[in-house]
Amino acid sequence: NAEYMGAENIECLTAAMGKAAVVTFFFLLCVASSLAYLPGVAPQDYEEGSEIKLTVNKLTSVKTQFPYEYYKAPYCRPDHVVEEQENLAQVLVGDRLESSDYQVLMGLPSACNILCKQSLDDGDASKFRELIDDEYRVNWLLDYLPAATRVHDEAHPNNIITYYERGFLVGFKKNDKYYLNNHVKLIVKYHWNEQDPQATEKRTARIVGFEVEPFSVQHVVEGQWNDKQLDQNKLTTCKAAGSIASGVEALYQNQPVDAKGDIVFTYDVEFVESTEKWASRWDHYLLMGDNQIHWFSIINSLMIVLFLTGMVAMIMLRTLHRDIRRYNEIAANTEEAQEETGWKLVHGDVFRPPVHPLLLSVYVGSGVQCFAMAVSTLFFAVLGFLSPANRGGLLLAMLLLFVFMGVFAGYYSARLYKTLKGDQWKRCTMMTAFGFPGVVFCIFFVLNGFSYFHQSTYVPFGSMFFLLVLWFGISVPLVFLGSYFGYKKPEVKHPVRTNQIPRQIPEQAWYMKPIFSILVGGILPFGAVFIELFFIMSSIWLHQFYYVFGFLFLVMIILVITCAEISIVMCYFQLCSEDYHWWWRSYLTSGSSAIYLFAYSILYFATRLQITKFLSALMFFGYMFIISYAFFIVTGTIGFFACFVFVRQIYAYVKVD
Repeated sequence: NAEYMGAENIECLTAAMGKAAVVTFFFLLCVASSLAYLPGVAPQDYEEGSEIKLTVNKLTSVKTQFPYEYYKAPYCRPDHVVEEQENLAQVLVGDRLESSDYQVLMGLPSACNILCKQSLDDGDASKFRELIDDEYRVNWLLDYLPAATRVHDEAHPNNIITYYERGFLVGFKKNDKYYLNNHVKLIVKYHWNEQDPQATEKRTARIVGFEVEPFSVQHVVEGQWNDKQLDQNKLTTCKAAGSIASGVEALYQNQPVDAKGDIVFTYDVEFVESTEKWASRWDHYLLMGDNQIHWFSIINSLMIVLFLTGMVAMIMLRTLHRDIRRYNEIAANTEEAQEETGWKLVHGDVFRPPVHPLLLSVYVGSGVQCFAMAVSTLFFAVLGFLSPANRGGLLLAMLLLFVFMGVFAGYYSARLYKTLKGDQWKRCTMMTAFGFPGVVFCIFFVLNGFSYFHQSTYVPFGSMFFLLVLWFGISVPLVFLGSYFGYKKPEVKHPVRTNQIPRQIPEQAWYMKPIFSILVGGILPFGAVFIELFFIMSSIWLHQFYYVFGFLFLVMIILVITCAEISIVMCYFQLCSEDYHWWWRSYLTSGSSAIYLFAYSILYFATRLQITKFLSALMFFGYMFIISYAFFIVTGTIGFFACFVFVRQIYAYVKVD
C-alpha cells in the first residue's frame, strides 16, 4: 500500500501545500475588508437636509452584453471622480461605482437643477448615437438602491402589475433622429423613523425607494452662460418653481444628438413619503411581471417530474425483486443455471475498470466539488444570508465555496482512482486541481480580453491575480490535502470478483446503442429544470432580478432525484443486455442533459435576445458553454454515484458461485 501511494512523497507534498494554504488563508483575511465589502446591508439614517450620495454605475445593454463605464460616455464629469469600494464579485460582473455631482438633500425637493453644459464633437455625438442604437441603460445607486424605471404590465387589464426595470435609457430614436435623455426626475421614497416626541435630536428618515423618470429637453439659455456659477443661469424651458415632469411634453422640444451642439443636463429631485419599511424596500425590484406563469410552471414541472420518478422507482423495485428471487431460486439447479440470462451473467465483468479511469476519476472529483458548492450556496440563499442589497454577494459566495470545496474534489477523485486500480496518483491529483478550473479560467480570460479590446468594463490585472491566488493558494492545496486522505483510505471492495478474461458483449439492439441511450437519458433531467432555467437566463442576460431561491432549491432536489433514477434505469437495461461497460455510460447518461441545456441557450438566443454583433454572440455562447460544462459534470457525477451504489447493491444480493 505504501509503495502504491508513495506515502512519504505525498505526505511531504501535502504538508507543504497545507502550510501554503494556511498562509494564503490568513493573507486573504487581511484583505477581506476590501474584497468582501457589504454596503447597503445595514440601514442608513439621514437627518433632514443631509446629503444622500448618488453613485453612478456602468452602462448596460441587453443587445450587446458589453457594459461601459459611465464616464466613457460624454456625461457631466466631476473635477475629481472618486471610485467607490467594490467587492471582487462586483468587479467580475463589470460594476464600476463612481461619484457624481448630483446633489440630493434629504427632505428638500428641488427643480431645474443645472448639472453642466456639454459641447459635443463628432466623436461624442457618434458615441451617444451608438449607445442609443444598442439601447444602453444608465445605472445609478442612491443609498445602495439601484435606480429603477416604473413599468406597468397591462397584459391583463383587470390585474395591472407594476414592477421595476433597472436604470433608464440613454436616449431614443424617432423618425431616424437620435434624442438624448438629458433631464431626469429623481423620485426618492422615504419614511420617517419613529421618535420620542420629547426628544431634542433631529428626526431621521430612511430611503425605501429610488425611481427615475427620464426626459429629453432641448434647453434654451437666457443671456450669457456662466460656467463658474451654474445656479445663476436661466433656462426658458425650465423654471425653478416647477419641474419639467409636471409640464406638458408638447411645450418643449426633444434634445437631438448633434455634433458641435451644446447639451444642458438638468435634474429635479422629488421626495415622496412612503409607508414602506426599510426591510421590504427590495420587494418592488424582486417582483416578476409574469408571476402567475412562473408559479404555475414550477408547480406543473414538479408534479410531472414527481409522478415520473415515482413510477420509475416502483417499476424498478418490482422488477429487481423478481430478478433477484429468480436468480437465487435457480442458483442451486445447475441445469437451469446454464440457461440463465440477464444482468447476473456479467457478474464477473461488471466491476472491471473502464477505459480512461484517470479521466473518469477527475470528472467525478470536479463534479463533487461543483455539486457541494451549488448545494451550499443555495442553502445559504434560502436562509436569507445572500441579500440582494449585498451586490455581488451570490457570485462571491459561489466563488469562495468552490475554492474551499476543493478538498472534496481531491478526496473523491483519489478514492475512485484507487478503486479503479490506478497508479498515477500525482497525475490524477494535478488534473483534478487544474482540469475544470483551468478550462473555466482560460475561457474567462479570453472573454475578458474581448471586453478589454472592445473598451468595455473588464476585470483588471489585480482582480485576475487575486483569482489566481484563490486558485493556486487555497484550492490547489486543498485538492492535494483531500487526495492524501483519499489515497490513505482502503479501496472499495466489490461484492463479486472480476474474471481474468473479459466476457464478449453480444450485439446490442439499436435502442441500446451508446449514443441513442445516452441522449435519451438526458431528456428527463433537463425537463426538470428548463422552466426555472428560463428565469435564471433572463436574470443573467436581460438584467432582471432573481430571488426565488426556495423554488430553485426544490428544483435542485428534483434534479438530483431525476438524474439518479434515469441513470439507474438505463444502467439496468444495459446490464440486462449483457453490456457491462456501465462506468462511463452512467456518467454520460445524466450528463447529456447539458447538451439540451446548451441547445436551449441557442433557442433562447434566437427568440429572446436581440444580439446582432459577433463579439456579443461570442460572449453569450462562451459563458453559456461554461454553465453547460458545469451542469454536465454535476449531473454526470450524480448519475455515476447513483449507478455505483445501485450496481453494488444488486450484485451483493445474488448468490454467485
